[in-house]
Amino acid sequence: MIDAQDRQIIEVLQGGLPLVPAPYAQVAETLGMNEDALLVRLAKMKSRGVIRRIAAAPNHYKLGMTSNGMTVWDVDDDQVAELGAQIGALPFVTHCYERPRALPHWPFNLFAMVHGSDRAEVEEKRAEISAILGEACRAKDILYSTRILKKTGLRLKAKG
Repeated sequence: MIDAQDRQIIEVLQGGLPLVPAPYAQVAETLGMNEDALLVRLAKMKSRGVIRRIAAAPNHYKLGMTSNGMTVWDVDDDQVAELGAQIGALPFVTHCYERPRALPHWPFNLFAMVHGSDRAEVEEKRAEISAILGEACRAKDILYSTRILKKTGLRLKAKG
């Protein structure tokens, strides 16, 4: 459950952080609280699972990245956490995560989103990932985006 102050914080943040040098300070001021108190509240909401993260959701197409591929990998279970951390740290990977396999049809357990100005660039980046994974990777594929999906974060329904 969330209390009234948590609800206010979420309502202010659900439209995104303000594009200013100190966004949390501005949000805190809007809410009539200090920045440290806001950050403590956000950390508590995260630890309770109310929110998962606060992150940018850029429109890659407007940034010239018109080719987008979700690379999927079947990585040895004993190495997937370590290798996933390495892949997630690459500057061209926007998100990387481990997911359970759905055998027998879907053997992949590591996912990494890659963006490029064209498919050739995405394939070059995919090759870099493949080199890092090495022999720990048994199978791979790539799923290219065919359209833009609306990206939004947590949205609260109006009370009542």
